Formats: sequence, structure tokens, C-alpha cells
Amino acid sequence: MEDEKIVALFLQRSEQAIQAAQNKYERYCYRIAYHILFCNEDAKESVNDTWLSAWNGIPPHRPTILSTFLGKLTRRISLNKWRDANRQKRGGGQVDLALEELAQCIPDMQTVESQVDDRELTHCINTFLESLPVTERNVFVSRYWFLASVKEIADRFGFTESKTKSMLFRTRKQLRAVLQEEGLI
Repeated sequence: MEDEKIVALFLQRSEQAIQAAQNKYERYCYRIAYHILFCNEDAKESVNDTWLSAWNGIPPHRPTILSTFLGKLTRRISLNKWRDANRQKRGGGQVDLALEELAQCIPDMQTVESQVDDRELTHCINTFLESLPVTERNVFVSRYWFLASVKEIADRFGFTESKTKSMLFRTRKQLRAVLQEEGLI
């Protein structure tokens, strides 16, 4: 089913919307959740929570790209579940490591000023990603959106882990330079 039809079903408050979204995007959302949680049951629970969140979010939102909307919901739900489960624990996981790596070049989003600059930061990061060669962009997104491990990324792209780490380091360094140039950090 086309995304526009699925969104229309959500807007009509038809329960078929959830089934249609689940049929089309369950594997996609599960992959996002599993890369964050590394637990089958928790990933499935996050995906189920995604459908409820989509039901509650459409309307008022009317997503233009349904896959991105559902991916964001899944990612947010899974990160919250991960934070809750690891509130007392430290280190070791890919989520913690990936977020720590990015923390060095993205400002803290907790201040009021940072919240006001959120759109500008998002636009700047998107523009930066569009400027990257396709492979570097895909490696970066795999690591920092899908939270894949360095080993998984290296295997997927046919690189060594060392090359993958170097590519991620250089890309983070470039991102930091762009954000500094724009006055965002």
C-alpha cells in the first residue's frame, strides 16, 4: 500500500492504518530497535509502541515521508527504553559509544538556546550529510542513526574495522568544523 494511503487511513482513524503500516515497515522498525536494544523482546515491544505512537501522532502530524516518521518514533522509543534499562549501568554498548562519539561535535540540546537552534542544527547536519560522498554518508548514518557497530558497518561495506573507524573519525571532524563555522558549537 502507498504511504499516502496509509497516512490517509491514520487521518480517518481507521484501524487498518496500523495493520498497513505494520505490514510495510515492521522489519525496518525492528532493525532500528534491535540495533539500539540488542534484545528481541525489547525490540518487538518498541516496534509495537511505535504503532501506538503513530496512531496518537497522526493527526495532528501529517508525515510526508512515512518511513522516516516511523523510524524516528521507533528510534526515540528504543533510546528511551535503553536509557531506562541502563540508567544504573555504564559503558560497553554500541548506543552509549555512538552517542558519546557524537557528543564531542554536537552541542547539548538541553538548554533553551539549543532548543531554539534545533532547526538550524538539523538543517546544517542535513546539508553536511548531503555534501558527503554516498559511501561516507551511508557509513555515518549506519553508525549514528541506525547505531550499527563498527564491525557490522565494516562487514556491510567491505572495509576493515580500522578503515571504518578512520572514516567515522574524519567525518565527525568535518562535521565539527562545519558546526563551528556555522556558530552552532
